[in-house]
Amino acid sequence: MILDGNAHRKPGKPHRRPRPADEAAAPGLAARKAAARLLAAVIDARTPLDGLTDHEHGHPQYRTLDLRDRALVRAILVTALRHRMTIAGLIGRRLEKPLPPNATALSHILHVAAAQILFLDVPDSAAVDLAVTHAKADPRTARFSGLVNGVLRAITRGKEAELADALARTEEAPPWFVERLKAAYGVDTARRILEAHRHEAPVDFSVKADPALWAQKLGGIVTPTGTVRVERLAAPVAELPGFEDGAWWVQDAAASLPARLLGEVRGLRVADLCAAPGGKTAQLVLAGADVTALDTSKNRLARLRQNLERLGLDAQTVQADLLEYKPETLFDAVLLDAPCSSTGTVRRHPDVPWTKTPADIEKLAALQARLLEHAVTLVKPGGRIVFSNCSLDPLEGEDLYRDFLAHAPGVADDPVRPGEFAGLDPYLTPEGTLRSTPAGMDLGAPGISGLDGFFAARLRKAG
Repeated sequence: MILDGNAHRKPGKPHRRPRPADEAAAPGLAARKAAARLLAAVIDARTPLDGLTDHEHGHPQYRTLDLRDRALVRAILVTALRHRMTIAGLIGRRLEKPLPPNATALSHILHVAAAQILFLDVPDSAAVDLAVTHAKADPRTARFSGLVNGVLRAITRGKEAELADALARTEEAPPWFVERLKAAYGVDTARRILEAHRHEAPVDFSVKADPALWAQKLGGIVTPTGTVRVERLAAPVAELPGFEDGAWWVQDAAASLPARLLGEVRGLRVADLCAAPGGKTAQLVLAGADVTALDTSKNRLARLRQNLERLGLDAQTVQADLLEYKPETLFDAVLLDAPCSSTGTVRRHPDVPWTKTPADIEKLAALQARLLEHAVTLVKPGGRIVFSNCSLDPLEGEDLYRDFLAHAPGVADDPVRPGEFAGLDPYLTPEGTLRSTPAGMDLGAPGISGLDGFFAARLRKAG
């Protein structure tokens, strides 16, 4: 889930460093070098892309660039990750033998250039020439500059004839990720999820009131679940109508669903656990609940408070480790949107399949089970608990929930009934839990369709 409270924050002033002679002689080379370096950090070191490209705390090589080059680097990286398997296949066709495992620097140079040639509005000649110059400037790749030139020029010549077929035949994720999707959803749905991941996600807005009016003002549509959706923004979020007035916040359609499962909360004391950046908190406050928003991070809570202030909403905030949190008075209901692998957000974060592993998913599922067990202790007898996360993996969702119910005395399943909430029926499972995927919410075109992958379930504590 993405909230926009800091969208108006201006990036820190780029720090300038003296440019080496090769960069000064080749405009754009510094951006390509940064892109290859950051791609290495994602692929080789499993470092999340958002942290690398943060304007204030990101990778030093990224922060030396001006804002225009930063935007280019970000576009190259998102594209190279979104289409990594297709790019790898088209590069591989041009090689007499595969690159050795230790030739990672060469591989990243090729991927950065190929992403531009195949998918971005960059002149082919510029992409090739800068990649060759980059290869020559790096001692690890200097002797392969001729190979770089030959491979990339061959891709340039063949892209119109080959790209569509390559896309059709390629599963755009690492094998472990693909196999888990197929096991969970079947071959056809897994294929549609992977295809959705190739497209940039639209921007969704949760609005305080009158979605139809805000859809008109923002140039979008109202989705079946009531979210306002815009395929492409006409301006930065902070410059859109309604931002300064606090009329809406940015929140994926799927991320807006779990809070609704608590039902009527007006006048109830509700805890939003793992609350930052605050989209679900805002929903609950707007619905009339007395909300306590808890998070472990001081900085994330500060951001949540800023977001609520812009929206003109108020909630009590608590910085605490959830596993150690013991309120003086039990709550009427709690919402636990637990930390997870984020595999449901690949459309927005295409680095996720490359930075997470099956072992990560297992560890996170174990943590979620502990968090859910503790969350139940925070609720009054008869109170509701909603558990959710933005993972596509059943180990963090359906499997975890079934196992928890089997071993949790004093807690009962509280299934969501068909027709209980407008627009939610397509995402209800036979067990009364909620499951969304990027393959859902087909609105007629890839750029306006889909939603994040979410699992949510509702429980009730014994009275």
